[in-house]
Amino acid sequence: MRVDILASGSSGNVIAIRSNQSTILVDVGIAKTKIEKRLLEKGINPTSIVAIFITHAHKDHIQGLSLANKYKIPVYAAENEWKSVAGVEQDLQRTFKAGEGIGLQDFYLESFKTHHDAYEPVGYAISDFQGNKCSVCLDTGHVDNQMLEKMEFSQIYIIESNHEPNMVEASDYPNSVKARILSHIGHLSNEQTATALSSLVQGLGEQIYLTHLSNKNNLPALAEMTTMRALMKKGFKANKHYKLEVI
Repeated sequence: MRVDILASGSSGNVIAIRSNQSTILVDVGIAKTKIEKRLLEKGINPTSIVAIFITHAHKDHIQGLSLANKYKIPVYAAENEWKSVAGVEQDLQRTFKAGEGIGLQDFYLESFKTHHDAYEPVGYAISDFQGNKCSVCLDTGHVDNQMLEKMEFSQIYIIESNHEPNMVEASDYPNSVKARILSHIGHLSNEQTATALSSLVQGLGEQIYLTHLSNKNNLPALAEMTTMRALMKKGFKANKHYKLEVI
């Protein structure tokens, strides 16, 4: 299994995951032409994409959905989340309920409910037939035990580490926006992410990607050190027991 994070953050999110001869995309939150360019830069032909999986229907996760129509790629989204999706040809639409599993060529995906201000947001635990597992957990206000159960035993964790609460409080955002970010259906703080990872990581060489960092309310070094400090309490050292990359 190979992972390429083609875009991350409030300006757009795209993740490409390859196994054998198949590629899936999780979210397509930048313009179609930019996705095509970045795929080709990674050696991925868009015709090899067997499915697009949507976490939720906010613009920074679905902006490039016209890619599906161009290449006739099926698009999977939770049943209620289709209320916010437009423009996908009907014969390409695939529906499931949060918590259901989906088998697809070289992949098996388990969806899990996340906590965000959308109709039916989900994350994905993605396995291939070589025994690899990658978990994708993006916009969510908190991580519950069911989410942890779905994500455990992954070799790759892609998880948002969105903000530092004190920076949000000190920002010039309106109070309503601050409340949304910090709420239980907003985004994960560095500390929340670190706590979740300290429950998941077993020190077996896992690859961690910290994603969806706020440009205004976080710093890459701060996100990195918060997770490293939490894992150090378990006796785990970066580049020895796990690998960490901030996107």
